[in-house]
Amino acid sequence: MVRVLGVDPGTESFGLCCLEGGEMAWEEELPTADLGDEPDRLREHLAARGPYELICGPSGYGLPWRLARDLEEDDIRLAALVRPGDTGSGGIGAFTRVLRNLARLPWPVVLVPGVAHLATVPSHRKVNRIDMGTADKVCVAALAVADWARRTGRPYAAARLVVVEVGAAFTAVIGVEGGCIVDGLGGSSGAPGFRCGGAMDAEAAYWLGSVSKATVFSGGVYRVAGQPDPDWRGFLDAITSGAAPDRYRLAWDWWLEGIEKAVAAVAVNVGEPREVVLSGRVGLEPPVARALAERLRRYGGVAELRPRARAKAAAEGAAVIADGLAGGRYAGLVEAMRLREAGGTVLDHLYYG
Repeated sequence: MVRVLGVDPGTESFGLCCLEGGEMAWEEELPTADLGDEPDRLREHLAARGPYELICGPSGYGLPWRLARDLEEDDIRLAALVRPGDTGSGGIGAFTRVLRNLARLPWPVVLVPGVAHLATVPSHRKVNRIDMGTADKVCVAALAVADWARRTGRPYAAARLVVVEVGAAFTAVIGVEGGCIVDGLGGSSGAPGFRCGGAMDAEAAYWLGSVSKATVFSGGVYRVAGQPDPDWRGFLDAITSGAAPDRYRLAWDWWLEGIEKAVAAVAVNVGEPREVVLSGRVGLEPPVARALAERLRRYGGVAELRPRARAKAAAEGAAVIADGLAGGRYAGLVEAMRLREAGGTVLDHLYYG
């Protein structure tokens, strides 16, 4: 019986999901900040609950099917997408330290590709693009296809979806046509998120003079709202109370409209979506889900992707992919999505300079 593990390195927490024979064996969330301070903790925790035939580990912007044990420093830098000398943010630091530690596990830990690595995305859509969706968004899309096929009784290859992943930091929109990922707008290239302002005006980047990773991960809802302490729950409570400050309303309207624009853009390459699928820690919060459903139903029926138990969708999606790669229940999903054909790097399609 195939036993696999999926890991999602989120901004707030690392999600862990173990599948055995395609069924949930166990799942858990660990605070990202704790793992950054104690990078051995996750490896020791997973080792105590093994064995696993395959682990889809933390992958950042993605490295197509590279084993963690074979990674060199340049590979890790590409996965984190941090320039030499830029320490990035706390989340990135935790990601790189944990990845190095997981490479020491006795079972294979593989890195998942991002959207820009996928052969199913036409080359012309990748021109001057990097963040079309990080590896965890590929995992969410895989889970959305699997869930849609289960609910409808249709084959994976019939899936035509727009997947909207709204997390506690970033928002990404992924397009699925014929069961394959064909387009995407990642957290730093499309819709705004709570921490990230989404696509940046090139003139704004020029005016800032120097754009660090911290800059890329700023300008989101928290900043627009002028929220002194980043707290998405407090923000939503203020919005639903009807007594939110004007800056909160400004941020709310900007955020929702930005998500709709991203969905409209991706839907161009999906034809007529059978469904718009909402996902993510924040995206499934009732006030957000209601507001997005009202805006997005014009693009197709709106469904919610709710992972089993408490597992994060990206962690469960990573486990589903691991199961498929290992020849388990979801082998047909991996083949239908043509995930094995991924290759290259996220820098291959840049034409600036």
